[in-house]
Amino acid sequence: MLRLLNIVNFAVIDRLQVELKPGLNVLSGETGSGKSIIIDALGLLLGDRSSPDLIRSGEERAFVEGVFDIQENSPLVDALSIAGIDVSEQEILIKRELVANGRGRIFINNQVANTGLLKSIQPHLVDIHGQGDQQSLLQPEVHLNLLDAFAGAAKNRSRVAQAYDNLQRVARELEQLRQSESERLQTLDMIDFQIAEIEQANLVENEDVELDVERNLLVNAEKLAELSGEAYRLLYEDEESILTTFAAVQKRLSDLAEVDNRFSTYLEQLYTVKYTLNDIAFFLGDYYGGIQASPERLRVVDDRLVELNKLKRKYGGSIEAVIETHTNLVRRKQQLLNSEEQSQLLEDELKGAIEEYEKESAVLSKLRQSCSGKFESALHREFRDISLGGARFSIRFGDTHRSQLAQKLQSLIGCSNEHTLRRTGKEDVEFYFSANVGEEMRPMSGVASGGELSRLMLALKTITSPTLFPKTLIFDEIDVGIGGSVADAVGMRLKRLAKASQVLCVTHQLQIARYADAHFLVSKGVVNGRTVTGVAELDEQGRVEELARMIGGSEVTASARKHAKELIKSASVE
Repeated sequence: MLRLLNIVNFAVIDRLQVELKPGLNVLSGETGSGKSIIIDALGLLLGDRSSPDLIRSGEERAFVEGVFDIQENSPLVDALSIAGIDVSEQEILIKRELVANGRGRIFINNQVANTGLLKSIQPHLVDIHGQGDQQSLLQPEVHLNLLDAFAGAAKNRSRVAQAYDNLQRVARELEQLRQSESERLQTLDMIDFQIAEIEQANLVENEDVELDVERNLLVNAEKLAELSGEAYRLLYEDEESILTTFAAVQKRLSDLAEVDNRFSTYLEQLYTVKYTLNDIAFFLGDYYGGIQASPERLRVVDDRLVELNKLKRKYGGSIEAVIETHTNLVRRKQQLLNSEEQSQLLEDELKGAIEEYEKESAVLSKLRQSCSGKFESALHREFRDISLGGARFSIRFGDTHRSQLAQKLQSLIGCSNEHTLRRTGKEDVEFYFSANVGEEMRPMSGVASGGELSRLMLALKTITSPTLFPKTLIFDEIDVGIGGSVADAVGMRLKRLAKASQVLCVTHQLQIARYADAHFLVSKGVVNGRTVTGVAELDEQGRVEELARMIGGSEVTASARKHAKELIKSASVE
């Protein structure tokens, strides 16, 4: 629902702010006062093409911003979330700025957006019906939704969608499995080679790490022997070795302890050091004696590392990854060996999925066919009351081409299905319309004038579920070419529609304006030599005066005021 519309420096509008209400909001005023400019500004806010010419003369920039209540509008919330827009609050702020010498900017909740996003979310926010507007409800893909809403087919459509998704899943699995025999054999040959190559290597986890350590020792054997031997001699073997000298130190410290017991503690520490040095000496002796410089072993280790590195490059980067690849290859080989059996199982499952889809879609098709006549009759009854008595309307079913899924089924199991298989069912639906007696009915888009189109949309919305439509519905010239009882009938339908959705209607007809829940007067004047458009919400007395003006023109009489009061009073109880 649109709560607030703020317009600055747009066309002849200087600064204008409109706080809309739930229910039926009416904009009225003298011809040329700027009512339609407000609708144009709202269209710009929701993705219409911009132009510097829309900026008020003498100004460098203009902007339009709107605050929308988005409670319970989950499709909109999902669309914004996917686009990365924060929607943690119960409302969103959309702002579009125009710049005279530069590119304009778009913000949603203070985050940068683009016109593509605005156009994608418009169907979830506002539906504008006016001269030149492309109506979303005139698109053939929406006609099916309208018919199904009228028929109460939501559960049936859900079952068809589930059957379609299952059918598509099984067909995809079978298609992936169904390779040509030559391709299957080629794949088996390749997998056999890969399995044999890995198995012949007799891999052991962490073998490459251990071999790297061994290679490092072999490459540095001469250096290690030299260093360890020298260290052993210095510590133990030489006449002046550390341990030989250490024994002399120990004897003198023992003699000192006999005279001064303060040396006893240090003598004990010296024993500990001696044991440690002895351990090091024994290790060095064993290490030195065990070193073998073996060029033959080095070549064996290098060859093995080359083999392991080759396998790692081909199958995953580590020994563990190569072993896992081997497991997967064995599993894939088994699948290919059993592909005929699996293919038969999937083929049987696919046939069952087709039968389920055919059953559910047939029920849905029958429901649509049975309700199409009722839909046409209901709409024709609405036509009589809104000055479209000569209009004719029909629903036409079609199936113009086979879908990709149907073609896939033909290639997989030879299933010849001439219908277009869709998540929404088998058939196409399109509305045909003729506004005047004697004219051939044609597809609805492009065959009605602005006023006829608005009233046609009102009739469609009146007989179908209001939950299909956005929170705000806007009718710009719904009263063109009508008056009297017809205008009153249009007003009653707008009032009824406004119980489920917010409605904004621009009108010159008092028979429509009297049903308003909130009435706004659009006026144009001159301030400091500049034309300025303003909007003011009317109180009860203001509504009487405005309706009286609509009755009597510029000269408002007492009888016009009395009549206006009666119209407002009677509208509130109808």
